[in-house]
Amino acid sequence: MARKGRGLPIAGALLAAAAAAMLIGLMASASLAGVPPHRPGTICYTPRFWCPARPIGPPRSPCICPTAAGPVAGVRG
Repeated sequence: MARKGRGLPIAGALLAAAAAAMLIGLMASASLAGVPPHRPGTICYTPRFWCPARPIGPPRSPCICPTAAGPVAGVRG
C-alpha cells in the first residue's frame, strides 16, 4: 500500500533551505548598506554591520569591530 504525503516533508525542507539561503544573502547585502566610498582595507565587515578598520590592512584580512557587547570578528574590505 502506497503512503500518501511523503513528498510534503521533502518539499518543506527544500523551501526552508531556499528561504535560509535567501536570508543569508540579504544579511550579506545588508552589511554593505550605508558604507561610504572608501579605500580597500579601510572598512571591517562583520555579518551584521561594519566599522572603520583599525588598523588599516590588506583586503580580506581578519579585523575586529569593537561593540558594547565586546569585540566582533570581521574581514577588511
